[in-house]
Parts: sequence; C-alpha cells; structure tokens
Amino acid sequence: MNEPERLLDHHAIVELTHRYCWLLDSRDFAGLDSVFAPDATAELLSPILVGRDAIRARISAALAPFDATQHTVTNHMISIEGDRATCRCYLHSQHVRHAAGGSPNYVIAGRYEDELTHTSDGWRITFRRLTSVWTEGNPDVVRPRTAAPDAAFGSAG
Repeated sequence: MNEPERLLDHHAIVELTHRYCWLLDSRDFAGLDSVFAPDATAELLSPILVGRDAIRARISAALAPFDATQHTVTNHMISIEGDRATCRCYLHSQHVRHAAGGSPNYVIAGRYEDELTHTSDGWRITFRRLTSVWTEGNPDVVRPRTAAPDAAFGSAG
C-alpha cells in the first residue's frame, strides 16, 4: 500500500469512529448500518452481541433513558493490512439524565478496540469491544429507574 492510500484509509477509519459518536448522540440508530458490517459482533459492556441488529438494539436500549449524551474519541492507533485493520481509540462519554436525582451527569471514560474490513461501501467495523477505564459523577444517572441502588445499568456507548 502506498503512502497516499494508507493516509486515505487511516482518515476514513478515524471518520468512521467519529460517525459512530454522532449517530449515538443524535439517536440515529438506523445510521449504525453505515458503521458496522452486517455480521459484526460487539462487546459493549455486555455479553457478545452478534449481528448489526443486536448491536443496534443494545445501543438504543442503553441510551434511551438519557436526556443527552456526548461521545468523543481520540488518540487513534490504527494498523492496516490490506483490506483488514485494527483501531484503538480513547473514549470519553458524558451521560445526562435529569430525573436521576442529584447531579444529572455521569462520565464513562475508556477505549474502543475495533477490527475492521474494507467493503465496497468503505470501512466497516466487524468487531468492537468497549472497555471502561474510569467513571465519574452520579451513578444513579446510569441506573434503571426501577433498579435497586447497587444495580448499575452501564451505558453501551
């Protein structure tokens, strides 16, 4: 792969991770089809999810209780081998739920670890793992409204 092609692929993969964040925060869950391969798998603070439909369902259910979210990604480390790639990037996600009581804010910081493939439609994630590294704020924000105080909900963003 020549340098201009490598740079274009690198840019496209970074843009894909940005698109994912915008889709989550705008609640455009149907748009996730432009991020994940149809047979993608994911671990989003959850058991393994198989297929785009399962991933979409997990994400939409996890984000439904929030009044707002803001997901940002940075520090992308990408390795490209032909039509396959891996990408690691840091995640900082803010969750807001005013009905939580107390502060309406909760932050989850961690990383995404992705495997990708280049398709006729561009790069698509075939596997995504979300790892939470630290959290800050009111944990009631991410708990279900009916949960006991010690039953953490966990965002899938």
